[in-house]
Amino acid sequence: MEALGIIGNISRDLAVYPGDRRVELLGGAALHVGLAASRAGLASAPIAVIGTDLRWLQKDPRLADMDMHYVKTSPGTSCAFRLSYDEGGQLADTNCSYGVAVGLTNHALEVLGQHRRYHVCCRRPLDVPAVLDRLVKAGIPFSADFHVASAPAVLPAAAAALPRTSIVFVNVAEFAVLIEVADPAHLPAVVISDGPRPATMLRRGRVVARVTPPVACPIEVTGAGDILAGTFLAGSACGLGDEAALQAAVRAAAESVSGPGLVFGPC
Repeated sequence: MEALGIIGNISRDLAVYPGDRRVELLGGAALHVGLAASRAGLASAPIAVIGTDLRWLQKDPRLADMDMHYVKTSPGTSCAFRLSYDEGGQLADTNCSYGVAVGLTNHALEVLGQHRRYHVCCRRPLDVPAVLDRLVKAGIPFSADFHVASAPAVLPAAAAALPRTSIVFVNVAEFAVLIEVADPAHLPAVVISDGPRPATMLRRGRVVARVTPPVACPIEVTGAGDILAGTFLAGSACGLGDEAALQAAVRAAAESVSGPGLVFGPC
């Protein structure tokens, strides 16, 4: 099975929780989606731009399952996020310094076509319309996900390409934005996550699967939605039906929040 190209950020994340608990993590949607897909049986190749502060990633054994050849190292600092969560584990605020990730669009467009299928993490600083338009014109299959902090700006810009996606991944807040710019009945598939509440899958606007996550004791929630997306994509690629793929994805996301996450630093 050929590798899935995953266009998005690899970043340094600082997660801040109530009581001022802080955890420094290795993150970014391209990293989380890729790791989850690879661990679930779908080879993945993140397409990202990192700074020299993260060049040790190429040798990190935790990432050995992924093809890192399309992760470009540029002089400067990597993308960095500060993620603040509320008492319920929901993202309350996001601050970002993009660093060398501002070069992601050019890098992605340069290597586009090296893989037969892509997943696009539709969030800043990627020029989402430019990348999706190229994929549509080339007739290359792709899926997409969004992030609540940038969805109000990015989703409308991506709306024209959404009917050409194989599947869109959103959480309930992002879905509220999605339905303002696109009719779910016109989209091939949408997966809607909702933290510890049931995840739902739509095909052409019709519910085809709904799965309640197993009970978990959250420790680190960063990247859970990306892990759900990567695991679902792997399950689907490996031949699982919608219900089974969603069950596997929800289970993987629940397991991820019960652990410490990818603690920052080379192993």
